[in-house]
Formats: sequence, C-alpha cells, structure tokens
Amino acid sequence: MNGIIQIKGKVKYPITLDPSVWIFDDRKVQWEQAFQSLQKDDEDQTAKNYAKQFSQALYQQKLDPPVNRSLTNFEKKQSLEESFVIPIKPFLTNAQPEESKEALLDTTSGKITIPYSKLVDSFLLFAVKGKPITDEGPVHLYFGDKSNYDTPIKGIQNIIFE
Repeated sequence: MNGIIQIKGKVKYPITLDPSVWIFDDRKVQWEQAFQSLQKDDEDQTAKNYAKQFSQALYQQKLDPPVNRSLTNFEKKQSLEESFVIPIKPFLTNAQPEESKEALLDTTSGKITIPYSKLVDSFLLFAVKGKPITDEGPVHLYFGDKSNYDTPIKGIQNIIFE
C-alpha cells in the first residue's frame, strides 16, 4: 500500500491525494464534530455554529492569497491526540468530474460503486488518535448521512469516474 489515492477517469483534472499531509489542512474536522450537523441542535447551538462559520469566512476573506496559518500549541497537541476527517467535496470540486451519477471506488477488497450524491457529501477519516490509518487505510469513507457509520468503506486506492 502506497498511502495515496487517485481521483481519475472522466475528470477534467486527475488528482492525487496524500492523506498524510491533511493533519496540517485547515479543512480537517474533529471526528466528534463531523456529524453534528446531522444531529438536532438547539437554537442556541445553531446560532453559535453560524457565528463561528461567519467568523471563519471573514478570517478567510482577509487572507489574500490564502495561506496556512500557524498552529497554536493547543492545536498542535490536539492534532496528536484527536481523530480527524476531511470532507471529500473540495477534492471532487477541483477534479471536476464529467456528468456522472456514480463513482467506482477501487479498494483493497474489490470495487464498490456508489452514487455521486452520496460520495460528494462524504468524509474521509485519515487520522485516529493523531496517527495515520495503517489498518485498511490510508482512509476510511463515511457517508454524510451516517448510513455506513458502523461499516465504512476501507482501503480506498482510487476513485474512478466512468
């Protein structure tokens, strides 16, 4: 296993993903927070989430061009102890797949076809307790609707659009 994933096939820009560097990516989300949007939040929590998103959007607007900000000591410690996922949507947006209703996931245990609509809303688990996934890795795919929460798709090597 080489630890990288390719998005290829009928895409405008084939992309190679390296999950080992995502720990430094600002788009990563803590495992516990990834599916919160699916849970019922009270109005106060929802308002706090919107305020946080608004603050982050303002912060991103001030960065021109976008740069990776430095990590605080707390964030460094957290990145070594927490489990993280990253949404797959930005990578699919950059690859620009042609009109496709399905994607073929080439895994170590075979090929799996899933609808594009499920894939685009999915998360890739890439770190467990601050360590890269070595068991059936480099990532585990979790659908955003939690339908495969107990049985994620593991061992993904390629994402192919046909």
